[in-house]
Amino acid sequence: MSSKIDNRTRFGMLTGVSASLIASVLVLAACSDRGKKDAADATPEAVVRTVERRAEPLTTQQPGRLEAYRSADVRARAGGVVIERRYQEGQKVAKGDVLFRIDPQPLSAALDAARGALAKAQAEHDSARDKIERYRGLLEERAISAREDAESRAAEARARADVLAARAEVRKAELNLGYTSVVSPIAGRVRRAEVTEGALVGLDSATLLTRVEQIDPIYVNFSQPAAEVYAMTRDLRAGKLQHGSESAAPQVHVTLPDGREYTLPGKLLFTDLAVDPGTDTIAMRALLPNPDGVLLPGAFVKVSMQGAVNPNIVRVPRESLTRTADGAVVRVVDAQGKVRDTKVHAEAIDGRDWLVTDGLKGGEKVIVHNVAQFSDGMQVKLKADTTESTAKPAAPRDAKPQDNANPVEPIRAGPASKAETQ
Repeated sequence: MSSKIDNRTRFGMLTGVSASLIASVLVLAACSDRGKKDAADATPEAVVRTVERRAEPLTTQQPGRLEAYRSADVRARAGGVVIERRYQEGQKVAKGDVLFRIDPQPLSAALDAARGALAKAQAEHDSARDKIERYRGLLEERAISAREDAESRAAEARARADVLAARAEVRKAELNLGYTSVVSPIAGRVRRAEVTEGALVGLDSATLLTRVEQIDPIYVNFSQPAAEVYAMTRDLRAGKLQHGSESAAPQVHVTLPDGREYTLPGKLLFTDLAVDPGTDTIAMRALLPNPDGVLLPGAFVKVSMQGAVNPNIVRVPRESLTRTADGAVVRVVDAQGKVRDTKVHAEAIDGRDWLVTDGLKGGEKVIVHNVAQFSDGMQVKLKADTTESTAKPAAPRDAKPQDNANPVEPIRAGPASKAETQ
């Protein structure tokens, strides 16, 4: 009986010990799981965007100045007093429209005098020619000397020359009378008048009356640093860059002085063949459509021109790139979830994106927010960026812009691909 009781006691003691051990193991496991969970919760979260490599045209920006496509000084070609201005300053005129009228009366009188001189010269010439005819028979009969015949012929030649001179004076007087109606030499917009009614013009010099400018289309003149041109030429020859469309001139866009982007693109017309020794730049000229007259001659604008195409452009958000003493750096998250500082080469910016030309191959997961709180080698959790890049896919070069489209809007990329979360 006592042995049974002892066995039961031992079994109960063993059962209690086992229960205690199991409870201890469960507590340790729970603590371990909680520690792992706490460690996981402590891992910082990094917002990343998977970047892509693409071909994009290189864009240069230079200051430029607008210049009228055609400009003509309207000057007084006949002397006299201005009696009428027949246009409103700033209005559009056609070629041949009358702008000013000069008093025609003095010039009309001069024309009458010239015509009288011509009639007199013609009468004298007729008399001299008749004398020659009469002397011809007398010379054959030796009724006059050869000297008298020669003098008659010389008189006829002088009279003929006087007729020609008189006719020229008549023509000149007719022209001067016609110049009293001052017309526009070209079609365009008339600027302010330089004289008023009652002004005496054109006596000593061709007095400037006004200017007419054709501003549709309109020129924009700008210069590109020679070093940039040389670098682009070198990269094209080395194969780092590609030529754009061979059949079309490079497109040019302008930004107005108030910061707005002009909606209609232009085309490059002219590139100088020499470098300006004073500025070390190469002069260029482009032609822009200006149907509404928004662009005005003399205004300074910012010129953006698309040149060669770089086939290895990687766009990264502006906030993703930091610059140090060693150069530009972006923070990339590798396959193990660790942050790696990657040196890149980025000199141009488009919209809110840096254009990286070296250092990234495409497909990397780049941290796009709060970059400063991460460091090289840090373990992070990935979170995909839901915002879009500021770039759009480049439109075909032969595509025509829509009426309300803005061709100088930065090129937008497609939505960022989702990063794999770990």
